[in-house]
Amino acid sequence: MSKKLTPLGLHLAAATIMAGPFVMAADAAGDYRALDALGIDFADRDIRDMAEAFGMDANVLQPTIGAGTIATPAQFLQNWLPGLVRTITTARVIDELVGISVGGEWSDEEVVQQVIEPTGSAVPYTDLGNIPLAAWNPSYARRTIVRFEQGLMVGRLEEDRTSRIPNINTAAEKRVSAALALEILRNRIGFYGYIGGAGRTFGILNDPQLPAYANVATNGTTTQWTGKTFLQITADIREALASLRTQSGDNIDPERTDIVFAISSNRIEYLTVTSDFGISVRDWLRTTYPRVRPVSVPEFNAANGGANVFYVYAERVDDGSSDGGRTFDQIVPAKLKSLGVEQRAKSYVEDYTNATAGVMLKRPWACVRRSAI
Repeated sequence: MSKKLTPLGLHLAAATIMAGPFVMAADAAGDYRALDALGIDFADRDIRDMAEAFGMDANVLQPTIGAGTIATPAQFLQNWLPGLVRTITTARVIDELVGISVGGEWSDEEVVQQVIEPTGSAVPYTDLGNIPLAAWNPSYARRTIVRFEQGLMVGRLEEDRTSRIPNINTAAEKRVSAALALEILRNRIGFYGYIGGAGRTFGILNDPQLPAYANVATNGTTTQWTGKTFLQITADIREALASLRTQSGDNIDPERTDIVFAISSNRIEYLTVTSDFGISVRDWLRTTYPRVRPVSVPEFNAANGGANVFYVYAERVDDGSSDGGRTFDQIVPAKLKSLGVEQRAKSYVEDYTNATAGVMLKRPWACVRRSAI
């Protein structure tokens, strides 16, 4: 009995299969019967049924070249997450450093601090000698008050349209922005002052009564804390506190007086440097000087001609004065004041203002400044 030979339509070598999928030329795909050569068999009846199901010409099987006629709009496929994310600004720490004293009026021109210096020199007593007389010398520290404003306008159409946005009230958001702008400026003046014309508005970095900077000790290679050990960093802090005690005439005891340790924000993490026994600089500070309060200050970065700095100063001292005994004082006649609302045909305008006299150093002997850390 003779055997019937099956004709070989196509051979794909193993190497060809491993190299990737077989690709058929586009003009060859038009005739579906050519797939028989690949061992892919479609009956004519099946092709007609498939063509009718896909709305294609029954005689030709080809890919769809047009876009779908019923696309789902993207807004129906969106899921809005709850809440709002607000952008951040640099931390404002002037109030944390020196507090805030609200006093005076928004319309005042200056704030004045009275300073009394007692004078007198006792001499040995004699029956016939002249009586030495005590006296006092007055002086007055003046600071100029500066005022700023920030307004907003809300249009009628704007208000109506934005009211449809979830969680948004355009007037409220603009009031927040106005208040924030005024606070950012007040914080900046607290550090750098506002020198305009004959004004005398200073900050914690440029008050004319500030003591001079002194560089911290070198370890033989550098003064920078980035290259110092636990013992060397703690020695820098101890030296500054010892100087504070000395220059105050022992009126400040770092172990019993509340002290601010204001340090540049790019160096405060070096308080985590540890000793061979696993004790960090911060642990040492907390144990040895529990009343010293570290504060990270962005404005102290590169504050002295590009060098990072720190201050140590007493928050307040008991020296017999009647002003509260603060070393630094930030005088703010008006933190936020509304100037009024103007109604217009198509909108309304609101204006807000503040007033500050900056920061005054009242007791230079209660502050020590170090640089090049």
